[in-house]
Amino acid sequence: MPVELNPITTADLPAVARFMHENLNASVSTDAWITALRVPWTVSAPNHGYFLSSDGEVAGAYLAYYSERTIDGKPVQFCNLGAWCVHDSHRAQGLRLLMSLLRQSGYHFTDFSPSGNVVPLNRKLGFIDLDTTTRLLVNLPWPTRGGARISSAPAEIESVLVGPERRIYEDHRATSAARHLLLLSGDESCYVVFRRDSRKGIRAFASMLYVGNKPLFQRMIRPVGSHLLLQHGVAATLLESRVVGEAPRGSIALTRSRPKMYKSDALTPDQIDYLYSELTCLEW
Repeated sequence: MPVELNPITTADLPAVARFMHENLNASVSTDAWITALRVPWTVSAPNHGYFLSSDGEVAGAYLAYYSERTIDGKPVQFCNLGAWCVHDSHRAQGLRLLMSLLRQSGYHFTDFSPSGNVVPLNRKLGFIDLDTTTRLLVNLPWPTRGGARISSAPAEIESVLVGPERRIYEDHRATSAARHLLLLSGDESCYVVFRRDSRKGIRAFASMLYVGNKPLFQRMIRPVGSHLLLQHGVAATLLESRVVGEAPRGSIALTRSRPKMYKSDALTPDQIDYLYSELTCLEW
């Protein structure tokens, strides 16, 4: 049968989501796939990615998450590449999905979950590897001293955050994967966004996606770990140096960290973060 390639519209989401549930990750429900792609922030997105169809059935899809960010005072358009799945019978057609996304002009592209052969393919297409050097810190029940506090209460977070961080919170508070913390010490505060992650089938890790005040975070990292353990049931924290800064004593360097990549003719690695992406929208 002929294979058609089309952008994923809102009307296509149920069929595409069902395909991803049945063929890529059954632990993510069809509704969860749909919710992840209906991003809560305001953006004029051309599509939700691209999909292949044959005889009226979805045969493959490459999902995408769009956002407009402000960098150096200027609006910048991003396309974050999400999950990619093609039915075995149409594997040869899969590259059409990626190339259709990359041919869209005016976008900077990110890929924060490439795996297997996707990593060398991305490199051939001009993607740059981000430094994802990661250390693991076991979370223990440490006390919080000196009047410092950690809160995940929405009302308290909303009462403290202002400016760009308030917008980040408002844009992500309804996403499925983003979790929010506020660290308070004296007149200092630090806004943190993290997600729960799995390693080797064990869903007991927290990955830091955004840290607003790195010096305060580093001073409070052990109480943060205690909060994650006792309030979120997270046994260990994964700390990327580019997100959190200097690693704490007692943390363990991972021999292999998960790759993350971007493609841009103008942006530098320090201008790339993990917000407004699949990492904040989809739990797996």
